[in-house]
Amino acid sequence: MIDAIAFKYRTGTPWTALPERFGSWKGAHNRLRKWAGGTWEKVFTALLAQADAESDLDWVVAVDSTIVRAHQHDAGARQKGAPPGEPDDHALGRSRGGLTTKIHLGADGRCRPLAFVITPGQAGDAPAFEQIMARLRVPRRIGRPRVIPDVVLADKAYSSRAIRLHLRQRKIRAVIPQPADQAANRKRRGRLGGRPPAFDRDAYKQRNTVERCINKLKQWRGLATRYDKTATIYLAGLHLAAIFIWSAR
Repeated sequence: MIDAIAFKYRTGTPWTALPERFGSWKGAHNRLRKWAGGTWEKVFTALLAQADAESDLDWVVAVDSTIVRAHQHDAGARQKGAPPGEPDDHALGRSRGGLTTKIHLGADGRCRPLAFVITPGQAGDAPAFEQIMARLRVPRRIGRPRVIPDVVLADKAYSSRAIRLHLRQRKIRAVIPQPADQAANRKRRGRLGGRPPAFDRDAYKQRNTVERCINKLKQWRGLATRYDKTATIYLAGLHLAAIFIWSAR
């Protein structure tokens, strides 16, 4: 059953065109839908916990986002009376690329996903940052789950006072470059502008880990283009791909 679901997302094949060796496509679809309520995420979290217990989870976390085009089959979900946990807009929005969804994610230092948040395609990156950090939660056998990484790497889109304050309050080192307009505004204010934020250029070179993680996810054609009508099911597909990535370690 899991192989059937993985085949569908790896190839982007319509459900009704699944090979006969996988059995009924309806059974596979129903399993995906039933487990989308949290089971896929629980398996994903268990794999993170196992890797962390074996010291195989790199807590240098990089954050970024990517836009995914929505196929025409993606339209038609109910706008009212959505299932529990399903956003009213189904994480679909219109941007320059048409109907799109944006995947926000955090990746560890070895290019493996740690947390997902999906929003409409036209949504900004910075507003979803705290949601990503809130989903970064790795259970441990003894004590509380770990929620605080050693370092957070992000590009200029995440350079804001709110994000820097959020990381500083949690005692997380931020490696985020400052855009030219923010630097110019600070200099224009003189002493009132304060000191420039610390920036470690050498550490920032590791930010490509999240981009390489996105490349791994987009090798799954059913994720590189969104075919699912609901955000809940599409998020389940992301967790399934992450399960395969972490299982391969």
